[in-house]
Amino acid sequence: MFRKTWLLCLLLLPLSRLTAQPFKKDIDQFRKEDSAHPPPQHAILFVGSSSFTKWTDVQKYFPEFKIINRGFGGSTLNDLIFYAPQVIYPYKPKQVVIYCGDNDLAAGGIVYAASVSNRFRDLFRLIRKHLPDANITFISIKPSPSNLKLMSKADSANRAIKLFISSERNAAFVDVYHAMLGGNGRPLPSIFLSDSLHMNEKGYAIWKKEIEPYLEK
Repeated sequence: MFRKTWLLCLLLLPLSRLTAQPFKKDIDQFRKEDSAHPPPQHAILFVGSSSFTKWTDVQKYFPEFKIINRGFGGSTLNDLIFYAPQVIYPYKPKQVVIYCGDNDLAAGGIVYAASVSNRFRDLFRLIRKHLPDANITFISIKPSPSNLKLMSKADSANRAIKLFISSERNAAFVDVYHAMLGGNGRPLPSIFLSDSLHMNEKGYAIWKKEIEPYLEK
């Protein structure tokens, strides 16, 4: 079943993605870093899109934990599926913390919340197959001022993923979505950079508070 799902995911990926490998530079950089400074085994792996990529000092936020950050900006859940053999499995982490999904929703064409949820399920099952004992933690898709029109879809995708995770063992859902909203139900502008998409230190402080209770010692 898992092999069929993996092959289907590859077939559904655009041919250009398979040939051009848009994140090759990122993957090559990870390899260089691993060669120069071999990462610890059984650490906590942060993997996902630019919200992790830009969290360059994530280790300082969680000094009691061994963190490996392998976020690559612009990635979607399909990209994580495709590159999992390079950016997830080799590290043999005790916990995989995933932030991804907003790029899926913002991609060209119509991407429904259910599609994002299904992509996460495929990724989850692949990780579970290759790392059966690892805790898998999903950080909810965040709201942002630049993507107000996607908030409803993001909320729906989050709820679907949370429901799926609730029935899985050794897995957790971290809700940062609601923690980033003001009293008016809109994203707090003060926690974002000037692009109104990526977070500043205040935003990451919120993430630290919400994520830390779920990290494994």
